[in-house]
Amino acid sequence: MATNKKTAQQWFLEAYHYDLLEQSAEKAIKAYKRCIQIDPEYKDAYINLGLIYLKQEDYEKALHHFARALQLEPENIEAYINLGYTYEKMDRFGSARQMYEQSLKINPRHMEAFINLANIAEMQADYNGAISLWKKAIEVDPYAPQPHFFLGSIYDRHDMFDEAFEEYRKALEIDPHHVKALFNMGRLYLQQGEPRKAFDPFSRVVEISADNTAAWNYLGYIYETLSSIENAIFAYTKSLLVNNYQEDVHYNLARLQYLQYRSDPNPVLLEGIKVRLQYVLGANPRHRGAKQLLGMIQLHRSRQNRTEN
Repeated sequence: MATNKKTAQQWFLEAYHYDLLEQSAEKAIKAYKRCIQIDPEYKDAYINLGLIYLKQEDYEKALHHFARALQLEPENIEAYINLGYTYEKMDRFGSARQMYEQSLKINPRHMEAFINLANIAEMQADYNGAISLWKKAIEVDPYAPQPHFFLGSIYDRHDMFDEAFEEYRKALEIDPHHVKALFNMGRLYLQQGEPRKAFDPFSRVVEISADNTAAWNYLGYIYETLSSIENAIFAYTKSLLVNNYQEDVHYNLARLQYLQYRSDPNPVLLEGIKVRLQYVLGANPRHRGAKQLLGMIQLHRSRQNRTEN
């Protein structure tokens, strides 16, 4: 006789639906548990349950389910990584390190394990240990850009700029579209007072990722330092098209537009500048620059009115 009972896989798919699409943790947990009741060796159900409990910060239950997945598949790297991350959240860094190291025994090229181990080393102020880990990752996988980028980031944070430049350069040799390496290289050029050299990295960032507001803002700043006001206005405008809720960018744009207005008075432009400054002050009533510029505009207008009368 036919039966309407769901299989373990059907319960798993239903749980997956609740988990990812409806984002109902309670329903997902119940469905995953029904899956496991039918098939106690359904490894992926244990992993997904562990991830839900991890998100809920129920770390003991997360550990239990990740460990059970590992029992079913002793060389499951995902389970080791998840266990390590859970131990990190519990501030059990020694146990976390053991999990990540075990995953590297299974796959010596597993980059996430290197990232997590290096993060632990930095959290514990073991900067030499973090550097050593990234150098080892480079030895293991010379054609991976990430180890060079992360090694450069460590050097960058400790003001070892020449070393940071070199690692960012190597990352970009492997992956010319590595946005973070390009961005950090541009930022370092600005820190060293070389805006012309910073222009190319930031330009490449916005070519690759047109919604990168920080890169557009840096380009605006660079154009300003090079006295290219129209281009600076263009860059700040592009940034605001991506995210209109940037008060400092609105202020920068208003400031430059006011320079345009002083050389070519246009009442429509002036009204737009005033609206922009009022928005800035609405978001931050203590914004000193916006207050001063709005006061300057009002003073200039009152003088003009007196002259006209």
